Amino acid sequence: MAVQIIADSACDLSQEDFTTYQIESVPLTVQLKQQNYEDGKTISAKTVYDEMRVGESPKTSQVTPQAFQILFEKYAKENTPCLYLAFSSELSGTYQSAKIAEEEVKANYPNWEMTIIDTKCASLGYGLVVIRAAELAKQGVLLNEIEQVSRYHATHMEHIFTVDDLEYLYRGGRVSKSAAFVGTLLKIKPLLHVQDGKLIPLEKIRGSKKVLKRMIEIMEERGEDLTNQRIGISHGDAYDTAAQLAEMIRERFDVKDIKINMVGSSIGAHSGPGTIALFFLNDTYQ
Repeated sequence: MAVQIIADSACDLSQEDFTTYQIESVPLTVQLKQQNYEDGKTISAKTVYDEMRVGESPKTSQVTPQAFQILFEKYAKENTPCLYLAFSSELSGTYQSAKIAEEEVKANYPNWEMTIIDTKCASLGYGLVVIRAAELAKQGVLLNEIEQVSRYHATHMEHIFTVDDLEYLYRGGRVSKSAAFVGTLLKIKPLLHVQDGKLIPLEKIRGSKKVLKRMIEIMEERGEDLTNQRIGISHGDAYDTAAQLAEMIRERFDVKDIKINMVGSSIGAHSGPGTIALFFLNDTYQ
């Protein structure tokens, strides 16, 4: 029986992606104007960004163990082997919720094949790991081999991103209020990356044009076999900038496959509109 790939909404795949690759989606919760919504299902990222632009401050919460338990039991009853690739445990408690649910379900279905991986990835970097796993699952590859490849891709996935307004990172506790104020005043664009699952400041660049150029320089420094791998770009309702970055990448590296998706609500609620993120592998051995 084919392995079922499961991912949460922080992977920033579209509904079309989930359908095409037969991935089971588990939504995080977005809280906006005292109402709770399911990320990507009952609220769109565009709605969240529009509300943020007029001063709203959405919050997010992890998937509950109960939600995972209901889902896991469905597959356990069918004896369908599953691989759940989780949003970084350093950024959300969703991975821990899944582990709690797994223990409960396996107590009743001890022979069920289930693996949970903390990808330590986020947004479309996480999504690219999920897509690769789903491609292998559709080919009939066994769970242990998909797990091995997924862990490799997750470990070697680079995340390079910038935000349009430091105020959103301040609200999320990523930068101090003074840093946000000074950065906005001086038009400083922060470059950040993900290290061991955490968001880490990398550089400060003055000016939007320079920041895209620097992202590509870092890509050249860190990437491997860029021409032949799938590159990911995610954006906070800033498609034109994402498309501009994609064109710069094609010109520089002759890349064949660039996937552009919008940053979903669960990540966008913290990074804000105008975010641009770039994802690629620093090793393509597997």
